[in-house]
Amino acid sequence: MNRIEFINKANSKLKLVRTEYGYNQEKMATVLGISKKTLVEIEKGRSSLGWTGAVAFCSIFFKSEVLSAAFGGETTDIIMALAFEKGEPKYPKTMGGKIWWRTIEEIDGLKIQQNIISQHYRAIDAEDRRICASFNLDEVKEYLEA
Repeated sequence: MNRIEFINKANSKLKLVRTEYGYNQEKMATVLGISKKTLVEIEKGRSSLGWTGAVAFCSIFFKSEVLSAAFGGETTDIIMALAFEKGEPKYPKTMGGKIWWRTIEEIDGLKIQQNIISQHYRAIDAEDRRICASFNLDEVKEYLEA
């Protein structure tokens, strides 16, 4: 799959995902940060989400059964593979949570931390490199268990 195929598939599933979530066009447009007119044009096949819009759409609705069926699971790996065609970058070393973070739990040398301002969670390795992040602590734990 290349970026154009990814975008086209996202475009074609937009209306189905909107229906799956019970959103009207106005609500879906607001969630995606586009105008209702643009949403209508995309749903009619006259316009496109483009790369940025498709990434936003698939990231926001990553739990969609419609998208899972269309892409064969969560779209995160596909997005990362397409974004970094020569391999996912090694995340830069963080400060280890000295500022903005409190450690919630340590599992097998990995730290789960919570940001004191945004309240989101992240996991970092022994070298203080980010592994994953989420606003849901259970999702971070599940990622580490996989």
